[in-house]
Amino acid sequence: MNRLQDRLTWVGVGAAALVCLMGMAPGASTGPPPPIAPSAPSPDRGHALVMRDCARCHAVEETGASPFRPAPPFRTLHSQYPLDSLEEALAEGIISGHPAMPEFEYSASDVADIIAWMKDLDEK
Repeated sequence: MNRLQDRLTWVGVGAAALVCLMGMAPGASTGPPPPIAPSAPSPDRGHALVMRDCARCHAVEETGASPFRPAPPFRTLHSQYPLDSLEEALAEGIISGHPAMPEFEYSASDVADIIAWMKDLDEK
């Protein structure tokens, strides 16, 4: 190798060593990244979920009738069932007494989002 190539090689080796040493500096993370904190319940995500899964039968807005008459509007559910009971039912899988309603089961974050949306709907 000529002298310029020699110097460039050593500069590359030095830069690589510096990068490695920076990773070992105090305060540098050497383990896995910290877990991502769960996001706060989102009424908007809850609304999107009920629009996707429930709106074909239930009224899911502040006004209006349910498309399927026997299905109560969501805005009235809190008066028929405590939200805590609905929260548990959503997490375990809602099964109704009639065969027309499909069974739905949601994750804990989905349940929190739906309940947050129902609380917002109740306040309006």
